[in-house]
Amino acid sequence: MDSARRTGCVVSAEEHLATGGLGSAISEVLSEFHPTPLRRVGIRDTFGLSGKPDDLLKHFGLTPEDIMSAAMTVMARKKRP
Repeated sequence: MDSARRTGCVVSAEEHLATGGLGSAISEVLSEFHPTPLRRVGIRDTFGLSGKPDDLLKHFGLTPEDIMSAAMTVMARKKRP
């Protein structure tokens, strides 16, 4: 919660379904105690695939570049003082 207060935005990243995962838990806490712009990076509601880890991260939008893009998006949404 302290980080959300200091930065004014939050990004969660997880290598599994975004719905019901870490991002959802963060969203629940933020909405109740400190509403803050949040961008969740994770696998959307889809069937899983098999493959090389790097290929799967790219397919599901979980690369470092994807996470950075999410951070830039959520920072643009944060409230300005």
